[in-house]
Amino acid sequence: MDQLIFNPYDVEVQDNPLPTYAMMRDLDPIHLNLFGGWTLFNYADAQRVLRDPRHSVEDSNVTPSGALSAIDQLRLDRRGGSRAILNIDPPDHDRLRRLVSKAFTPRTVAALEPRVQEMVDHYLDAVDAAGGGDIISDIAFPLPFLVISEMLGMPQEDSEIVREWSHAIVKTLDPIMSEEEVHTAIASSDLMVEYVRERIAEKRANPDGLLLSRLITAEDDGDMLDEQELLDQIILLYIAGHETTVNLIGNATLALLNHPDQMALLGANPELGANATEELLRWDSPVQYSRRIAITDFEIADKSVKSGEFVLTCLGSANHDPKRWGPTAGVLDLAREGAGAHLSFGSGVHHCLGAALARLEGRVALTTIASRFPTLSLAAPVTRNGRVVLRGLDALPVAIN
Repeated sequence: MDQLIFNPYDVEVQDNPLPTYAMMRDLDPIHLNLFGGWTLFNYADAQRVLRDPRHSVEDSNVTPSGALSAIDQLRLDRRGGSRAILNIDPPDHDRLRRLVSKAFTPRTVAALEPRVQEMVDHYLDAVDAAGGGDIISDIAFPLPFLVISEMLGMPQEDSEIVREWSHAIVKTLDPIMSEEEVHTAIASSDLMVEYVRERIAEKRANPDGLLLSRLITAEDDGDMLDEQELLDQIILLYIAGHETTVNLIGNATLALLNHPDQMALLGANPELGANATEELLRWDSPVQYSRRIAITDFEIADKSVKSGEFVLTCLGSANHDPKRWGPTAGVLDLAREGAGAHLSFGSGVHHCLGAALARLEGRVALTTIASRFPTLSLAAPVTRNGRVVLRGLDALPVAIN
């Protein structure tokens, strides 16, 4: 048999990766990929690697495979957020997470629900009045951006320029970038850093008790965030606080439009909202891959992974693995028992810090959409964002019937 080649940039895979994921799980679940590392497609393998503390997220542990291109070297030299909790290993990760968590508690998130509901109703009132609109630009982007901006105490009027910078920066998560995209990402990162530094200085001079101010003063047994750590956590929260939730709301709404029986079920049973959000996260994960770097040689099934090699866990495939989800893995079932066992927020010590906030925003938005517009329909073809890691939509035009 010829060696399988998995190409995540293939148009058919971008449109619907599930058939290809199923093929990879069956034929080559631990796949030597095009980018010089391994991709894991099974749930058990992905969960094992994500939970294993022997694996790293720090680029310094990578063993380069051959000569780096000028673009790769430029991206590596300028990669931002090196002190963000997403990009560092324990024990530093644990220390920073304790500090950040002090200003990002479940109680804080739960208290946001009335405000989130108010925002959702406001955005959907406008869609209703217009007889339709674009789910992405009309609610999926503005909702999480406004929520994280209000939590941090960031200016709301800067949403468009911050969105532009953010879109460029998150492109660096993908394995392939054009030279133009690299330079745009670097310029956007520089502008974002300058912007956040200015906001931090403002909050130091005029603290307001909101999340950014609380992070400035967060303390754990005398330990506080230094200036670089503070900057990197704020940028991470600002970007991750809305980018992934845009994909959650967009992907989930499209899934409901493609499964009108489930849209009707949720609309008639809003108490299903929490479980429905978990199932929709499983169905089309906003984050399709999570990476680790081997820091020791190890065996997985019949494959040998060497120290310094990248291991990509394909969350989108793991979430559809029949070995974990049974014969109905390929069925969207908003009442699915145990739907919350998906890997869409990762697993282990790097489990998403903002998972509770994303769940809240997703639940309120999706339940309200289904309740108000149970016969909502696509008004035109969707536009995909073309990203590999943060799979989502740039446009989701809908009509109210």
